Amino acid sequence: MNITAKDVSKLRQRTGAGMMDCKKALQESKGDFDQAVDYLRKKGQKVASKRADRDANEGIAIARTNTDKNFGAVVMVSCETDFVGKNEEFIQFANDLLDLGIDNQLTETAQLKPMKVGDLTVEEKLNELLGKTGEKMQIASFQSIAAPAVFVYNHHGNRLATIVGFNKKDVEGIDELGREVAMQVAAMNPVAIDKEDVDKAIVDHEIEIGKEQARQAGKPEDLLEKIAMGKLNKFYKESTLVNQEFIKDNKKSVGQYISEYDKELKVVAFKRLELGV
Repeated sequence: MNITAKDVSKLRQRTGAGMMDCKKALQESKGDFDQAVDYLRKKGQKVASKRADRDANEGIAIARTNTDKNFGAVVMVSCETDFVGKNEEFIQFANDLLDLGIDNQLTETAQLKPMKVGDLTVEEKLNELLGKTGEKMQIASFQSIAAPAVFVYNHHGNRLATIVGFNKKDVEGIDELGREVAMQVAAMNPVAIDKEDVDKAIVDHEIEIGKEQARQAGKPEDLLEKIAMGKLNKFYKESTLVNQEFIKDNKKSVGQYISEYDKELKVVAFKRLELGV
């Protein structure tokens, strides 16, 4: 298979690995990008944690709660250029979608399309914007959380937004806590709340990667499982929300930080949307 310079550059942007390593990985994986990422990891390369292909996406990602702060939603609308992404009508469309989702407590993207924005359905309004801009445009994602207390974080520039739900609301200082945990989700991109919430396929995959890394390092076969489990525990610490180091105080975990406010307070859900990821 012919591996182009564009393919190599794309993999390098996704992983942060060197050009020659990326070329070798693509050759070995016959051009499959996900397999190429695994190849690099199995060879012991530190791969940047960009979990999806980064085709250039512009647009807006925004989050908001209802007035009672017991329902929150995040929406991402994508387009081709930054020029359109900063257009007032485009931004208003995204905010209208968010209002519809929150007012009607919707749970998924498909539920938005038949809703009305003025006299038009969401789908008709989207097509109208397409006609005006001449750009590909789509509602990339809409997600929501219903919980006793919900908080949001909108990153500067509206390319990244998060929502976090908690099991209790009557906790002193929860507004500050909620925002800081929402910021943690934005900054550290966890894959799950806690160890037991990680998808089994992800766990199995991490164990396989850990074993192959140990094998490549020349470790004995009878120790591979133990070494892989050690690496899995490190993965849990880095990639599950309550076990991550708290970004404002790395001497404690996020879970420990939350328990300082209330021993019974728990994160029940979080959502994170980022343009280009």
